[in-house]
Amino acid sequence: MLRLFLRFEQQTTRLALFGAIVMLIISVSLGFYQVMTRFVFDAPSTWSEVISRSSMVWCVFLGAAAGFRGGFMMSVEVIYRLLPRRKLIWIEVFIALCCAVVLMVLIVFGIAMMLRVRSQMLSGLEISIAWAYAAMPVGSGFALIAVMARLVAQALGIDPVGPVTEDIMQETPIVADRSDAP
Repeated sequence: MLRLFLRFEQQTTRLALFGAIVMLIISVSLGFYQVMTRFVFDAPSTWSEVISRSSMVWCVFLGAAAGFRGGFMMSVEVIYRLLPRRKLIWIEVFIALCCAVVLMVLIVFGIAMMLRVRSQMLSGLEISIAWAYAAMPVGSGFALIAVMARLVAQALGIDPVGPVTEDIMQETPIVADRSDAP
C-alpha cells in the first residue's frame, strides 16, 4: 500500500513540476510580450501583466512540491552534520509534521480565500480571480503529498535521510525496483 502511495506521489510531483514549468514559460513569454508592446510598439497590453503575475504564482506553488519532495526547502545542513545518522529520521519527522501543518493551513485558508473572491474578476479580463487564488490550495495539496511521501520513503529506506541531490525527473528506484514486488 505504501509503495502504491509512493508511485502516486511520483506521478503527482511530476505533474506539478510540469505545470510549474509551463507556468514559468507562460509568465516569461508574457513578460517579454508586455515589454515589447509597452516600449517597442508604444501600445501597452492590458491583459498580459495580469496573466504573467498569476502564472508566476502558480509556478511557485506547483514547483514547491518538487522542492519539498527533495528536501530542499526543509533541510538545515548544520543539523544534518551535527547529529548522528540514526537520529536524523526524527528530525525529518519533526520537519515533515511542521510542513504538513503549514500546508494544511494554506489549503484551508486558500480555499476560503478562493471562495471569498470568486465573484471578483481579474483586471482586463473576464476571468474570476479565484483561478489565481486556486494556486495556493492546489500547490499546497501537491506539496503535502510530497512531504508525506518523502517521510514514508525515508522510513522504508528508499530515500536517504537528508536532502536529495538527484534530479527529480529521473527515474527513481520506487518504480524501477518495485515492478516485481507483490
